[in-house]
Amino acid sequence: MKHLPSANATASRPLAALPDEFEPRKLLRKGAPIVVLLTVVVLILVLAPGTGEVGHLLRDASLPWVGLAVVLEGLSCFSYVLMFRPIFCPRMPWSFASKIGWSELGAGSIVPASGAAGLALGAWALHEGGMATERIARRSVAFFLIKSSVNFIAVAILGYLLAFGLVRADQPLWLTLGPAVLATLVIVLVVLLPRVGPGDDPAQDPSRVARGISAARHALIHGTTEAIETLRHPNPLIILGAVGYWAWDNAVLWATFHAFGTSVSLTTILMGYLIGQLGGLLPIPGGIGGIDGGLIGAMIVFGAPAAAAAAAVLVYRVILFWLPLIGGGIAFVALRRELAAHTDEHPLAVC
Repeated sequence: MKHLPSANATASRPLAALPDEFEPRKLLRKGAPIVVLLTVVVLILVLAPGTGEVGHLLRDASLPWVGLAVVLEGLSCFSYVLMFRPIFCPRMPWSFASKIGWSELGAGSIVPASGAAGLALGAWALHEGGMATERIARRSVAFFLIKSSVNFIAVAILGYLLAFGLVRADQPLWLTLGPAVLATLVIVLVVLLPRVGPGDDPAQDPSRVARGISAARHALIHGTTEAIETLRHPNPLIILGAVGYWAWDNAVLWATFHAFGTSVSLTTILMGYLIGQLGGLLPIPGGIGGIDGGLIGAMIVFGAPAAAAAAAVLVYRVILFWLPLIGGGIAFVALRRELAAHTDEHPLAVC
């Protein structure tokens, strides 16, 4: 296959315009308020008198545990990149896949929406690399479903084990069997979705809306089919990446709780993580308020001390924001340079 030339290549070509929401100035306008808000919240809780137990915990946080949490989040990001390449194109150069994967993570830290924003940025980069639009759409759906499936499968299994007493639980049935049933329903609906079919092609001379709806339906149905087929005959890197992305991120919360001298059960982490992360579906810049409130509330419901939950989730969110953003920003700059530097030959056209 054709590889991207080195950064010293003299030939260059103009890049297609970035999606409007990823223009650097707009990203800066979105990111700056998040940085300010996170900084102000941390400073108030740490320095202001009368902030209660949460402020006391933050001031006495164990730095080694916080450092471990940063390392664990780095492993989660690495796992994301690990599964990205084999799903989109197994012949893609690893360096190119890493730049796109990290760029997606960086975009997702500003506009979480469960990773949809990052995938949109990745779609632009893949298109610039020469991958067919229809393949990008299908594989983006497959990637999203495979990445998300681990969380739902884990909650379904754990919820049933807790509900039927196979694992000790101090929670009411609606907090164990309820999430398990809901997760199972989601899994079943996804598996059955391809039976709906892609539908008929739009009529002759269709409107832009009709074309968009038809293309989205085709991508959803075919992408779901590809996700199911991929999981039936899995590439080890895909499984390792999907499970690692979920497991290491859960482990970050485990470490941040320990940073404040609090040990919570695995049940609390896993069940609270899924329910709390639903706040990330909201397209709130940085997920501020959505993810935080959901995680803190879910952790408390599942038995974590309120002050420790607030402190642990706050540190988790700071790490979750800054690490992907810094790594993603560096990768995005390198990605744009690499895309602009290669010639008219498209390195991903063979994918």
